[in-house]
Amino acid sequence: MDVKKDQKVVVLATGGTIAGLAGDTAKPNNYVSGQLGVSQLTQNLVTGGVQRIEEQVCNIDSKDMQCVHWQALLGRCHFWLNQNDVAGLIVTHGTDTLEETAFFLQSVLKPSKPLAMTCAMFPANVTQSDGPQNLQDALDWVLTTQDSGVFLVSAGEVHFGIGVQKIFSDRYKAFASRDKVLAVNDKTPFMDIQDWQMPSIEQVLETKLWPRVELIFNHSGADGQLVKTLLKANDLAKSGPQTNVIQKVMIDGIVVAGTGSGTLSHDLALALNEAQKAGLWVARTSRCAFGVADPDKHPSILSLHNLSPVQGRVAMILGLLARNAI
Repeated sequence: MDVKKDQKVVVLATGGTIAGLAGDTAKPNNYVSGQLGVSQLTQNLVTGGVQRIEEQVCNIDSKDMQCVHWQALLGRCHFWLNQNDVAGLIVTHGTDTLEETAFFLQSVLKPSKPLAMTCAMFPANVTQSDGPQNLQDALDWVLTTQDSGVFLVSAGEVHFGIGVQKIFSDRYKAFASRDKVLAVNDKTPFMDIQDWQMPSIEQVLETKLWPRVELIFNHSGADGQLVKTLLKANDLAKSGPQTNVIQKVMIDGIVVAGTGSGTLSHDLALALNEAQKAGLWVARTSRCAFGVADPDKHPSILSLHNLSPVQGRVAMILGLLARNAI
């Protein structure tokens, strides 16, 4: 396969374990994320003569990833993807929320070039460090692939950004793809929410107040009281002055991780239907690692099909953003 030697590759760093350092290299799990800058991460990359551009978007533990970081990353990705001499992008990211950022970028950008996200399970200064190889693999993939879109390149595997999820907390091969992930270039990543419009890049970049979507689970003893409490909190907030602080705590939607094929207890289903009547968006996923929310179960509550609960939450946030912009 021809390497794109006449073009550039852009590396955007956001922190994570790949940029982390252990205080004691004999204890690789005791480390601080986001300690190395992008130039330190890339200093040993073999580019084969391809020009590399580097930017530090942020340098955080991905568990602390916020919408403002998504906006900053989206803006830089959008800029570089529109440069004719850029072959593709690499985004270094922590593993903990990588699947959410991957879904966000794919859904909003729909890139026509390859965007490889990569990461590490061990910090940079321990012998087990997998970051350098993952970063090299990501670069090699960007320079040789014919695919476009957001992918994860890690531990010798490539996963499409929609449907990928972290399933292990302590293994090199920490990620897997959920079943029935659609084709890479499919513009509607999951059939059940085609009615949810995705916001434009400009809408996302200009957003000041993000929709609030909470994630809850069906479980033994799920009685819907949590949903009822959220509704009461919304009613209380609506009765007061409508400041930005009040609006930030108000709930706009709920994604529920159902048992098995997205099933819900009787009481939880009743409470969620009440939430819909109150104007909240409600949707179901499966809490199973490779589960699918059956659209025929609880048909009054939207199925997000094969999306993981956390990717389903991002989908709802984006859908609400698009609705609010109308």
